[in-house]
Amino acid sequence: MAITMTLLDAINYALHYAMQEDKNVIILGEDVGINGGVFRATAGLFEKFGSSRVLDTPLAESMIAGLSIGMSLQGLKPVAEFQFEGFIYPAFNQIVSHAARMRNRTRGRLNCPVVFRAPYGGGIHAPEHHSESPEAFFAHVPGLRVVIPSSPAKAYGLLLSAIRDPDPVIFFEPKRIYRKVKQDVENNGEGLPLDRCFILREGNDVTLISWGAAVYDALGAANQLEKNGIDAEVIDVACLKPIDTETIIASVAKTGRVIIIHEAPRSGGVGGEIAAQIAEHCFYQLQAPIKRVTGYDIAMPYAQTEQYAIPQTAGIIQAVTDILENL
Repeated sequence: MAITMTLLDAINYALHYAMQEDKNVIILGEDVGINGGVFRATAGLFEKFGSSRVLDTPLAESMIAGLSIGMSLQGLKPVAEFQFEGFIYPAFNQIVSHAARMRNRTRGRLNCPVVFRAPYGGGIHAPEHHSESPEAFFAHVPGLRVVIPSSPAKAYGLLLSAIRDPDPVIFFEPKRIYRKVKQDVENNGEGLPLDRCFILREGNDVTLISWGAAVYDALGAANQLEKNGIDAEVIDVACLKPIDTETIIASVAKTGRVIIIHEAPRSGGVGGEIAAQIAEHCFYQLQAPIKRVTGYDIAMPYAQTEQYAIPQTAGIIQAVTDILENL
């Protein structure tokens, strides 16, 4: 039976299901137990599974990551929460130097089944270090998967697959749509693939590529463009490492035009890698230059000006208008 849930609910349901399914799944992080997490993503887990499986930790992100790695090497499957994505940096050494390299370092003798969860991105008028988009840091690292769901159904299925994966996964949850989007989801334990893009809307004139909360800006732009007779295809990348380039290439080869939308700063962003793949494989099919609609190369501003730093539907529509002039 399908249950109407928010993205935040979907995270909670997936964690419940995974912990019921596998006694080795452990939840840990700051305030994840008694308080149920800063956004209440882990609400009810402490009461149901107890303090031996839902661990409140000190405010020490490096320790959270290191403890998770140690647990994973002893047969457990930790799901570690960082309260905000901007707090993950103290754990960077543990994640990059140890979790990501464990399989290679031991020549396959050991693996590291850890999920590192964090609320991600801007749009909630939060203070410094609470609204960042650091996915490119981790997408660059061999041995890590990077996953960013855009809907309750994808959050549910992708998180279950991430927990079941034998290697470390960075799982960023777009907090701007934690409670904004509702969807009917079957709480049936079915995972989604961790190496596929999702075509959310088919079209023939232009491809809009995005992930996370920015997917809804892309969909909003596509709906408005349709009123003007422009048929936009919308792709949710969902898994930024590895990237499903086949789906992207097939779409761009069909439409001949592409806009890449992401909230992270432009320079060094994952959008640049996607643009490079398209240029390598679809050069002769392109009918216009590849364009990006992204965040600026600045720290996320405070609440009063935050909206100007996040890509907007109007900016996407303008980008489409610009490339359609290249006939």
